[in-house]
Amino acid sequence: MKLNINNTFSEELPSDPVLENSRRQVRNACFSYVTPKKTSNPSILHVSEEMRCELGLTKEDTVSKDFLEIMTGNKVMEGTKPYAMHYGGHQFGNWAGQLGDGRAINLTEVVHNSKRWAVQLKGAGETPYSRNADGLAVLRSSIREYLCSEAMYHLGVPTTRALSLAITGDHVLRDILYNGNAAYEKGAVVSRVAPSFIRFGSFEVLSAHGDHKTLKLLTDYTIKHFYPEIESTGKEAYVLFLKRVSERSLKMVIDWQRVGFVHGVMNTDNMSILGATIDYGPYGWLEVYDHGWTPNTTDSQFKRYRYGTQPEIVLWNLYQLANALFPLVEEVDPLENVLDEYQNSYKNEYLHMMTSKIGLFSKQSEDSILIKVLEELLQSIETDMTIFFRKLGKYKKGSFDQGVQIISDAFYESNDLKGDILKRWNDWFIMYDERLNIEILGDEERKDKMNIINPKYVLRNYMAQLAIDDADKGDYKLIDELYQMLKKPYSEQPEYEKWFAKRPDWARDKVGCSMLSCSS
Repeated sequence: MKLNINNTFSEELPSDPVLENSRRQVRNACFSYVTPKKTSNPSILHVSEEMRCELGLTKEDTVSKDFLEIMTGNKVMEGTKPYAMHYGGHQFGNWAGQLGDGRAINLTEVVHNSKRWAVQLKGAGETPYSRNADGLAVLRSSIREYLCSEAMYHLGVPTTRALSLAITGDHVLRDILYNGNAAYEKGAVVSRVAPSFIRFGSFEVLSAHGDHKTLKLLTDYTIKHFYPEIESTGKEAYVLFLKRVSERSLKMVIDWQRVGFVHGVMNTDNMSILGATIDYGPYGWLEVYDHGWTPNTTDSQFKRYRYGTQPEIVLWNLYQLANALFPLVEEVDPLENVLDEYQNSYKNEYLHMMTSKIGLFSKQSEDSILIKVLEELLQSIETDMTIFFRKLGKYKKGSFDQGVQIISDAFYESNDLKGDILKRWNDWFIMYDERLNIEILGDEERKDKMNIINPKYVLRNYMAQLAIDDADKGDYKLIDELYQMLKKPYSEQPEYEKWFAKRPDWARDKVGCSMLSCSS
C-alpha cells in the first residue's frame, strides 16, 4: 500500500517532549507522540470507495494485509510517527481546561491530486489526553460515525470524512446510558479523514496557558496551509482568519438547519477550524420538526445544543475563538466586528435557506412572515421535516385547496389535523400560493430546484440503529445498503423507497433512536 506521505503538522509545530504514554497536563506543544494499541483479531467491515479514491488507494490496497493492520492500529506506516493532538475546550458553556485527543490518533498526512488529507484512527487506544477513559470505541458509535460522515458529505454539508470501519476482535466495557448498567460491547475503529483536525480548542488551550508563542505558530500554520487566500500579515491576518473561520462555520450550520441535523454536543473542542462537521457523537436527525429537540441525554435538561439554537451556539463558540486569538491582535473592535457580521449574515442566510426550501428564489419583503408562520405550523402538530419539504415540491400553483393533502404523509397523527390547526394550514397554503405567483419558475422547474435542496433520504436514527442491531449479530449487509443509498440523498432511488418513511412507533423512545449519550 503506497500513500504520498507529506507531514506538516508534526514537522512544523512543537511536540510534547515527554514520550511516555501517561495521563498528564501538556504544555508548550500542539501534540504528543503515541502509538496505537494493537488489536486481537481485526477485520475490515466497510471501506468508502469515494474516500479511497481521494487518497489515491486502489481496491487491491484496501483488501491488503497492510491496509487491515494500519487502519486497525496494528502497524505503523514506514516514515510516520502517530500522534494525539493537544487542545482544550468549553463544554456546555464552561471552560474544561485541557481535553485533547483522548481516543483519536493521527497516523499521517497524505497529499493526492493537490489535496491534503490527515488520516486518523478513532478508538485505537489510550493517549496522554484520555483522562480516565480507555481510548477505545465500540461498534455502535463507530457505525454511526462512519455512515454519517459519508452521508453528510453527499448531502453537501462540510464534514470530516471516513475511510474505513473495522471491528477489533476485542470487547469494550461501556455504560450506554450512564445509569450503572455497564456491559461489554464489540470494539471497533473508524479511520477518519479531513484536511486537518485542528479545532477551536486547539487555540483556546494555548491562549489559556499564556503560551502566545505556540499560539502564533499554530495560527500561522493554519493560515499557511488552510487559508492561503489570506495574504496579509500580522494583526490584519489574524482578524481575517477569524472572519474566514466565521464564514465557513456559518455555512456549515446553515446546512445543518437545512437538512435537519442536530450535532448534539457543540463544545468548542468539537468545532473544526475549517468549518466542517466533526465528532459524530450523540447526533440526531429531526424526525418531528421541533426547534427544541436535542438527541443528547446529557443535554436533556437545559437543551443548550437543541436544533433551534445551533446557529447561536456557533456564534458563542466563535466568541471563545476570538478571545483565544486576542493576544495576537490586542484590539477588541476588529474581532467584535467579525462577530457582529456573523449575526447579520446569519439572519439573511437563514431566511434565504428557508425560502429556497419552499421554492421561493426571489426576495420579497413578506417572506420572513411566511416562514415564521410555517415554522409555527410545523411545530403545532407532529410533522416529519424531511417528508414535509420533499412532498411540498409536488405542490402546483393554484392548488391551495389540496395543499394539506399533498403533504399529509408528513403528519404523524393525522387525526390531530382538525379545527383551528387545519384552518391555519389552509390559510398558509393560500398565502403560499399567492407568493408563488410572483415566481417565474414553472411547477416542474421549481420542484427540481427544491429537490436538490431538500433531501429525500437522511440517516434517521432508527435506520442507524437497525444497522447496529444487525451488526451486533454479525450481519453487516445493512451498513452497505444505507451507505449506498445515502450517496444519492437527493435522488428518488425507488429501490430504497421503504426508507422514505416516518419514524416507526417502536423507535419513538427506543435507546439509540430518540436520545443518545456521549458513550462510545
